[in-house]
Amino acid sequence: MMENNEQIPEIKPEVLLEVVRMKMPYGKFRGLIICDLPISYLEWMLRKGGFPRGKLGFMLNTVYEIKLNGLEYLLEPLRGK
Repeated sequence: MMENNEQIPEIKPEVLLEVVRMKMPYGKFRGLIICDLPISYLEWMLRKGGFPRGKLGFMLNTVYEIKLNGLEYLLEPLRGK
C-alpha cells in the first residue's frame, strides 16, 4: 500500500516510445520488441533474480507493470509512430 507522502513515479512519453521500438537483445525472445514480450517471460525473469540493471531492466519493468495492470492499450497508439 502506498503511503500518503509517497509519490507515484512519472513515466515519461519517451520511455513508452522506446518500449514499442526497442528489441530484446538476448535470450529466448531475442529480437522481439520489448512490449511484445509475454508476461510469463517477464514473471520468469523476476523469479530468476529480477530484471537486469540499467536501461534494459527499466524498460522490462515498465512493460511488466503495464501488462500486470492491463494497460497495454496505452501502447497501441504509439506502435505506428
